[in-house]
Amino acid sequence: MQRRTFIQTALYTVAIGRLLGSCKPVKKIPGKILGASAKIGHLLRDGYKGEVRSVIQKKIVIIGGGVSGLSAARELTRNGISDFILLDLEEKAGGNAAYGVNNSSAYPLGAHYIPTPNNDLKEYLQFLQECNVIIGYDDQNLPQYNELYLCFDSQERLFINGRWQEGLIPHYGVPSTDIEQLNRFLRLMDNFRNQKGTDEKDAFAIPVCNSSKDEIFTALDEITMSEWMDKNGFNSEYLRWYVNYCCRDDFGTTYQKASAWAGIHYFAGRKGKGANAHHSDVITWPEGNGFLVNALKQKTGSNIQCDALAVKIKSLDEGLVVEYLDTKTNTLHRIEAEQCIVAVPQFVAARLLQDDKRKKLVHEKCKYVPWLVANLQLPSLYEGKGVELSWDNVIYNSNSLGYVDATHQLLQQNTLVKNLTYYLPLTNGDCSSARKDASNKTHAQWCELVLADLEKVHPGIRESVKEINIMLWGHAMMQPLPGIIHGNLLPQLAASINERIHFAHADIAGISIFEEAFYQGIAAARKIIQHSPISNT
Repeated sequence: MQRRTFIQTALYTVAIGRLLGSCKPVKKIPGKILGASAKIGHLLRDGYKGEVRSVIQKKIVIIGGGVSGLSAARELTRNGISDFILLDLEEKAGGNAAYGVNNSSAYPLGAHYIPTPNNDLKEYLQFLQECNVIIGYDDQNLPQYNELYLCFDSQERLFINGRWQEGLIPHYGVPSTDIEQLNRFLRLMDNFRNQKGTDEKDAFAIPVCNSSKDEIFTALDEITMSEWMDKNGFNSEYLRWYVNYCCRDDFGTTYQKASAWAGIHYFAGRKGKGANAHHSDVITWPEGNGFLVNALKQKTGSNIQCDALAVKIKSLDEGLVVEYLDTKTNTLHRIEAEQCIVAVPQFVAARLLQDDKRKKLVHEKCKYVPWLVANLQLPSLYEGKGVELSWDNVIYNSNSLGYVDATHQLLQQNTLVKNLTYYLPLTNGDCSSARKDASNKTHAQWCELVLADLEKVHPGIRESVKEINIMLWGHAMMQPLPGIIHGNLLPQLAASINERIHFAHADIAGISIFEEAFYQGIAAARKIIQHSPISNT
């Protein structure tokens, strides 16, 4: 056969193959849509009324079994207080650190890592030592982190300009002028990391409340991160993509909306150093932060009541009452208590308190962004050029944040089937519209969205995927919009009521990270411990 005839025949065969392929029925992907019990939670929004079936007495009620609620429970227990009950809506406590398990490994349904902790966080470091994340200290008093939990190599990669590069800061195929701007930005972030205000406090600290109140820094909370970049001559598209990625990753908020203070805090708030870890290193597990949640629950599990939707908090002259719905039996119950820790987001707290003024304030000022987390189980991936599969895998200019390999931390690395956890903050448009749009999508539509993104870098993934489970977080985190962190709103919302009702949640810190929730729980518990006659006798 002549070369020309061969080429024509080959092209014709490929064309026919593609045509026939397009006529095949679309593969139905097994899996389902999960969610944080949205339908049951809406009973609180819509108002639940019923006959109270039982009344019990407890000295303390904790509402919410996320990190802040569990941290409060742990702090009470550590101080000899056991007469409390923790109510949580879900089947398992843990909040956005929930996780799943299949025959390959555990995998996160939400929060999936912690950065190296700052060295001044005494209580946090002590907790990490309790759960064997820290295994000791060296002769310079630097924590030695468990190598099993430090992220294995390679930690992260970015698909950019047709290839996988090491690290998430763009550099492959990036013009030298952009590289110079990226380096200038990173040097400036290092300067912010080391700066202190006139009050001698760190300019950017964790928890946020320990940060300097020097106006030269707090003024950054009055503008957006993109406005700050404009003012400082940072116009590189690569740098702007990277900063926007970081803001969406930690805050679920684009850099056009996030406060500049929050945006800089992302880079400058982390200062941790270990004997075997740098501030940019990551500590993680196949189940993500579910590992830490399980450690928090270790000594308080018997105090936790799940499938319990709190519907009302009412102050009395001599105490308070909390009513909750047992969602398994659909029966209403009442707890008479002395103190209450409200460890839920503020839009829920306002409804529990039946406080119209608070509801109006939260509705106007607090915006909660929805997230999608998709877990894909598949036997293999087509890999393009560059760095091999890493723990964190990000696609330049994608709407998503990429995916983590949940099987990356397994010691047995010849796993035949992998779990990939894909993250997508729904930041297009306003939060309410994004939430409504998300609730209307089918499992098939979500699968198509996820696969269309991933097949850009992994051709054939559509054919090889075995299962996709979709987790929707309708109110994943409160956005740190300008004026939130250093304005008057958060202190107002965080203030205890009648020295009996106390608040503990990352949203009253302004930034949704593990340390903030952990310390919010401790602070609320200590209000009770230090200013109340409560004891177990």
